[in-house]
Amino acid sequence: MAAGSCLLLLLLPWLVMASHSPPGCKIRITSKGLDLVKQEGLRFVEQELQNITVSDLHGKEGQFHYNISQVKVMDLQLAFSDLYFQPQQHLVFNINNASISLRFRRQLLYWFFYDIGSINASADGVHIHTVLQLAKDEAGRLKISNITCNASIARVHAGFSGTLRKVYEFLSTFIVTGMRFLVSQQICPSLEHASLVLLNSLLDTVPVRNYVDEHVGIDYSLLRDPAVSTDTLDLDFKGMFFPRARETQELENHAVEPVIKETERMVYVAFSEYFFDSAMHAYFQAGVLAIELQGEKVPKDLDVLLRATFFGTIFMLSPTVDAPLRLVLQVSAPPRCTIKPSGTSISVSAFLNISLVIPGHTAIQLSSMAMETKLSAKVFLQGKALRVQLDLRRFRIYSKQSALESLALFSLQAPLKTLLQLTIMPIINERTKKGVQIPLPEGMDFTKEVVTNHAGFLTVGADLHFSKGLREVIEKYRPAPTTPAYPSSRPAEPSVESHQL
Repeated sequence: MAAGSCLLLLLLPWLVMASHSPPGCKIRITSKGLDLVKQEGLRFVEQELQNITVSDLHGKEGQFHYNISQVKVMDLQLAFSDLYFQPQQHLVFNINNASISLRFRRQLLYWFFYDIGSINASADGVHIHTVLQLAKDEAGRLKISNITCNASIARVHAGFSGTLRKVYEFLSTFIVTGMRFLVSQQICPSLEHASLVLLNSLLDTVPVRNYVDEHVGIDYSLLRDPAVSTDTLDLDFKGMFFPRARETQELENHAVEPVIKETERMVYVAFSEYFFDSAMHAYFQAGVLAIELQGEKVPKDLDVLLRATFFGTIFMLSPTVDAPLRLVLQVSAPPRCTIKPSGTSISVSAFLNISLVIPGHTAIQLSSMAMETKLSAKVFLQGKALRVQLDLRRFRIYSKQSALESLALFSLQAPLKTLLQLTIMPIINERTKKGVQIPLPEGMDFTKEVVTNHAGFLTVGADLHFSKGLREVIEKYRPAPTTPAYPSSRPAEPSVESHQL
């Protein structure tokens, strides 16, 4: 029994590590980023509180009958507010010493005297304490899972006028006490609806499992609940691409887990080698890492050199010496990404088949050579799109048949490298320049991005910018009454907004 307990203790660290899947993508929001969110969020809270509805207030004191109705919030002054992180999974939003200007309709009956009009009032010393609990939902999306709210109003002042002003002032104690209670009771329900329904509809705009193009998709589901410290909020995303033909395919992550230590910028996004490897693996599985050039698409100088190199073979095929050449470049294994402090590179193994295409006959293969290339990758962020620009760094070709043929192919080394640089690389960069969307809500973009390489991962430090207001995005995606609280995680078809790669 004791031996079994000791064995369990020894295995426990390994079990914990096995259950902790490393993220392919990690996002950190700092206190500076939270300050920007607070400014936009405060405007949203003001708009929500202006729409609160207050029940009518009516009562009787002796021969006085009064009724207060049509209560409207005219203005709010939320000068003292604070939004900050609270470990382990919370955001705290405080409003202190705020004031609310009100206007409502009065009706008074005293014996045979009847008075009607409007009253301007102000609620001062408004205090609101709200705690938002953040969690991962079943679809892997960040959500506000719970909210606790406390609201209080220190005092309400009402300005009475009219023939029965003295009577109203006598009744003001009853009226303002009732109004203070009714208004304070409506603040928290309004903020709860704003958080659990409206803000969650904004979080629904974060891509979780979307199609990138007609070949691959990307899985940005959260691996676990957010980790909140006093200064940061960290989100671990799966960050895995998948071929659309095999959506359930999983690629095991053996890469180094990104570690973000910085807090100077508003937000940091980290990508491990796994993020890029899974993208290239998905495209390889989709069978699209191949390019074919034939006839006029083959550069003229290269065509002449190839014909000279394989002259003997072509001559034996006379009189079809003028038949067009076909070059088929096919990646033979999923490319691999290597991230070092000095830069990012991608290793590619491929084969190049050179054939003579004779009209009406089967194409005749002149050569099949293996290629090993290393590409340098410049990774940058623009808006919300992560983009990659590739450049050819090293290139080598050799024959798969014999060392002698490899020696004969040495003269093709330079022209084929030129072919890759001038013809193939522009095609590849045209495909990669669209980028892939980073998991941020709609209306929020990155600015002043700086990319830093580390051992096994890279980070992008940036500031945040609201290109759209919270209200604008929420109104666009405001859920209908019949909309489920948690929409399906099934990937949506490609669209302009989710198709930023």
